[in-house]
Amino acid sequence: MSSIPDKAVQAMTDDRDENGVADTDAPPHHGAQLVFAVASFGFALFLAANIPWQTEWAKRLDVVRQPAFWPTVAITAMAGFGALELWFCLRRNRERSADGTLGEVRRWLGAAEYVGWFMVYVWLVPQTGYFPTTLVFTGALTLRLGYRSPATLAAALLTGATTVVVFKSFLGVRIPGGAIYEFLPPALRNFMILYL
Repeated sequence: MSSIPDKAVQAMTDDRDENGVADTDAPPHHGAQLVFAVASFGFALFLAANIPWQTEWAKRLDVVRQPAFWPTVAITAMAGFGALELWFCLRRNRERSADGTLGEVRRWLGAAEYVGWFMVYVWLVPQTGYFPTTLVFTGALTLRLGYRSPATLAAALLTGATTVVVFKSFLGVRIPGGAIYEFLPPALRNFMILYL
């Protein structure tokens, strides 16, 4: 027996379209999803086309133990699901308006900015050192995200310093010392290379 009152059930079933689908069943579709569907399906096709050059089938091995088997399964599934997503997106776009597509795509591409930040960070660590680079980048990203209060900036810098200490000192992750450390006095240079 349902715990939902009959009036509530009736209200939920009244707003269904001609296919019996309510707005709560299928959230509104955005036209930019078509851009994502095309890109992901295209990438799956690119990967599928490169399987013969990136993997190999070894002689005298069971099928599931072949180096190429699981990548082939994964890429085939990716292409199949990508094709389904593309088909559904094309169908939905015919039925609904695709307003705001460019704005949404622009917003997605805005995330690439942070990939750029990370690439610059990775490039700078061997030059300027893990500790100073991490502190500069946590502070800069905090400001970039719009946080301006001294408490928030201090929390970001503390988080960056804690991350460096945990990874380098406690976990013993080997991260190359910065070239700038060569200009420090020998005792401080060794400390920075080993612990920061």
